[in-house]
Amino acid sequence: MSRMRIKIIIFFLIPLIIWFFLSGCCLFPRKVKYTRKQRWMTVTAYDAGKKSCGWKRKYGCIGPPVYAYGPSKGKRKKVGITADGTKAKKGTIAADIKFYPFGTKMYVPGYGWGKVHDTGSAIKGPNCIDVFFSGHHDAMEWGRKHLKVTILKPKR
Repeated sequence: MSRMRIKIIIFFLIPLIIWFFLSGCCLFPRKVKYTRKQRWMTVTAYDAGKKSCGWKRKYGCIGPPVYAYGPSKGKRKKVGITADGTKAKKGTIAADIKFYPFGTKMYVPGYGWGKVHDTGSAIKGPNCIDVFFSGHHDAMEWGRKHLKVTILKPKR
């Protein structure tokens, strides 16, 4: 082999091979596959407020927000943060994670697409979810509905 070919291999081919193996996951991302189902569910609404999320101020009307009841009663509460640590926004859904793990996509008629990012103490079983609204008035206007929800659950 000539010296020129050896230089080409060293300077071009070897770094290219190293780059390919180091960035392989970025070049060929794994596609998430979902199972699609439709189910009649009770869909209620919630917001980040005191009544929906069960928190209060530590010293009446002042002080940091704390849990008002349950096993975490009196402990500090991060208002507007979901169970998986993301900020609640339109499209955030609270569900029983035994049946719908975080990341499950759902289409709720009249609300749109959303993802499961939260849980709730009153949400038990596969037939009940909460959809997030930014304001208490909007959540109260939604109320409680019985709807046919499309579920895209990630395959494991």
